[in-house]
Amino acid sequence: MKFFLTLLLIGAAHAQQYPAQPVKLIVPFPVGGGADIAARVVAQHLGTELGQAVFVENYGGAGGTIGTSRAAQAAPDGYTLFVGTPSTHGTNPAVYSKLPYDPIRDFTPIGLIGTSPFLLIAHPSVKAQSAKELIALARSHPGELNYASFGNGSINHLGLELFNSLANIDAKHVPYRGGAPALADLIAGRVQYTFDGSAALPAIRAGQVKLLAVGSAQRWHVFADTPTISESALPGFELTTWYGLFAPAKTPQAVIDLMNTKLNAALAVPQAKESFAKMGFDPAGGAPDVLVKKVRDEVAKWTDIARQKNIHITD
Repeated sequence: MKFFLTLLLIGAAHAQQYPAQPVKLIVPFPVGGGADIAARVVAQHLGTELGQAVFVENYGGAGGTIGTSRAAQAAPDGYTLFVGTPSTHGTNPAVYSKLPYDPIRDFTPIGLIGTSPFLLIAHPSVKAQSAKELIALARSHPGELNYASFGNGSINHLGLELFNSLANIDAKHVPYRGGAPALADLIAGRVQYTFDGSAALPAIRAGQVKLLAVGSAQRWHVFADTPTISESALPGFELTTWYGLFAPAKTPQAVIDLMNTKLNAALAVPQAKESFAKMGFDPAGGAPDVLVKKVRDEVAKWTDIARQKNIHITD
């Protein structure tokens, strides 16, 4: 009893002094991607709320596993935080046979930063104006359409496999090394369709690709006239990306509580909302339990899909 009381007192004292130095925010993807941009918006406004600098460090590579592993092994003192995604805390655990971290045991969720739907997009030459029409086209031309993924085992790869499976269509998978080259080849007409996030907004608005449907459960305010995949073709289908703020496991609860409060305050700042709106990103916030549930749901969902489609990465 005395031992546990001592731990509580140490945690309380730590929280009173915290943060006494700058806080590192690890992003497991390269500079310029969605996770990086979101992290930098959060870092700016979270730093203001904390009264202490929050700086971003990028450790890209291996589908996010390098940076995620580094964050998992960091000291649980609140001075190293982490931005997780459906890849790091959903698809990677589902497809990697040897993952150097556990998405649930090695992290303590702080809060959900926000969400954005994946968008079903196609080359303008594709004779379909909706998800339903794309499905009909693919069914009438089995094996003839090509779909682009961000790479084997990526979130949009598994999302496309889920879409194709539920739609009962046969199409050819063309994997790329990331979203940028996949979108470039879609614009060039080398592939016919894919799922992409807010990175595709400029191409959609320029008419370089066409938007068929959105992957969110409800219609998205950015394209309010565009139906969801669920309402237009596949009831119950949902595919969204999200960013969550995590700390290494065993970080003092008082620090987690403080960071959750400050994160919610940062997300409510008008300038932060404006920055996220430009990204096509909807701030979320809320209690840590929201992120806990999301991680567990993502791992279960994508593990099931990976098993059904026999998608595994052994490297």
